[in-house]
Amino acid sequence: MIKEVSAALIVRNGKIFIAQRPEGKPLANLWEFPGGKKEPEETLSQCLQRELKEELNIDAEIEEFLMDTTYSYPTGTFKINFFRVHIANDDEPQLNVHKASAWVTPEEMKNYNFPPADEKIIYYLQKIKL
Repeated sequence: MIKEVSAALIVRNGKIFIAQRPEGKPLANLWEFPGGKKEPEETLSQCLQRELKEELNIDAEIEEFLMDTTYSYPTGTFKINFFRVHIANDDEPQLNVHKASAWVTPEEMKNYNFPPADEKIIYYLQKIKL
């Protein structure tokens, strides 16, 4: 069974928010675009709004769907749906789950270790204008 995930590309001033996964979780210490698994009763947008509130204490405005990718890890197969997101009140995200965060340009992402499932979106981000 494929697990549906929503992930946020939070864009501000030409940079994208990334967060480092905590110790003790799958893919620990890798950097990611925040988000999480969709619950059965949720839409992908509702999932992302809930996850961003839980993980970063932000109110998200989902702007547009960008792309999806499917990847199989030892823990299962995931379909990751990437959305461009704006923080409604321009607050700074607060880390409730992650161990670190950064605002980076797409070109700077090569300096961070991301999960293999994020390679396609990173390549896409390096080709477009934010």
